[in-house]
Amino acid sequence: MRVADFHFELPEALIARHPLAERRASRLLVLDGTRGELSHRQFPDLLDYLRPGDLMVFNNTRVIPARLFGQKASGGRLEILVERVLDSHRVLAHVRSSKSPKPGTRLLIDGGGEAEMVVRHDALFELRFAEEVLPLLDRVGHMPLPPYIDRPDEEADRERYQTVYARHAGAVAAPTAGLHFDEALLEALAAKGVERAFVTLHVGAGTFQPVRVERIEDHHMHREWLEVGQDVVDAVTACRARGGRVVAVGTTSVRSLESAARDGELKAFSGDTDIFLYPGRPFHVVDALVTNFHLPESTLLMLVSAFAGYPETMAAYAAAVEQGYRFFSYGDAMFITRNPAPRGPEDNA
Repeated sequence: MRVADFHFELPEALIARHPLAERRASRLLVLDGTRGELSHRQFPDLLDYLRPGDLMVFNNTRVIPARLFGQKASGGRLEILVERVLDSHRVLAHVRSSKSPKPGTRLLIDGGGEAEMVVRHDALFELRFAEEVLPLLDRVGHMPLPPYIDRPDEEADRERYQTVYARHAGAVAAPTAGLHFDEALLEALAAKGVERAFVTLHVGAGTFQPVRVERIEDHHMHREWLEVGQDVVDAVTACRARGGRVVAVGTTSVRSLESAARDGELKAFSGDTDIFLYPGRPFHVVDALVTNFHLPESTLLMLVSAFAGYPETMAAYAAAVEQGYRFFSYGDAMFITRNPAPRGPEDNA
């Protein structure tokens, strides 16, 4: 299977660089996975497609202000993007500078703060901060907006590049499907009889890395930490018993649930995942999906194609471009029901 099969042309003007005034103001493209039919709606219309007894699974990770600017003690500007918090004082981070810092190098953080480069792990640097990491990031860090937003972060991003139900700090990218939900919409879902559960997956910067191989099967996924608690397992079991559907909010919720069910049975799980879902890979848990529009040739577009079918997904994206939908993190959304017999690119030739 070729990565190039997942390419599509996206006009620059359709990349959403700022959020809309209201979270729920986005458009919603509905893809019926059984019939392959498309409907153009508004995001609050999601209520029309959910049923009492359905279970929505949200990712309650919290984005940390993971981007820092500073300089080496010896001079030379640098930019730090925290990838993972290891403990109260240590992180793994990407460091951009004219020369990579060596072990023992002191790093002075703009706004106050200091770190030492401890050791390099391939592309990532282990840094030890002189004070606790999370309070330091809250004080002087910048929200790690994705590269395609292509602007400095603003104060408003601290709230809008964060779900209203974010709880556990650790992500360096938002689970963006959740950005459309406000408290009133969550209350409306509960009033309709839609249950909810929460997983945690700390989204890493690797989610934006391009796939650099020609064949999908040769790609090695980045690792991210997740937790699926026994309460989620019990909620899914109860949902199945009452005939409801499991609706994942975002690809991170899909990856969490399917990682915890790799052997076909959902079990409580805490740890790293490198699961890669692309056409031909099975789904054991998720019946429907709320997701944003993803980058061309990205692993997330491949996941959606595996779930909805390749020809149906690419047709939906073509329709979204034609209809002027807003793309990526601050963009519009899709609601997709699972295709019971999804075809891949090779079936579409």
